Amino acid sequence: MRLVMATQPDQKEAHEAANDISVTAVPPARAGAGGMRTRARLLRGRYHMSIEDIKEIAHSVLRHRIILNFDAHADGKTPDAILASIISGVSVQATAA
Repeated sequence: MRLVMATQPDQKEAHEAANDISVTAVPPARAGAGGMRTRARLLRGRYHMSIEDIKEIAHSVLRHRIILNFDAHADGKTPDAILASIISGVSVQATAA
């Protein structure tokens, strides 16, 4: 959920890279959590998802849920680059917490 909230520039949890996003991931993006749990169970033999599971599937889940603003497009930024920045920022926060 922290990852999704970090994509929303008007939220206090927003990552600075979220300023390049005009349409953001919404909480229903948490549907991707089902894919992460399935990945953890089937591929890793675990009943919980890890930060690594989230990192590996986050681009696929969130890529189509964000639209960059005009300035980001003009600067040549891509959704993948923005998401990479947000994902690394949020995962650093999670490991520090």
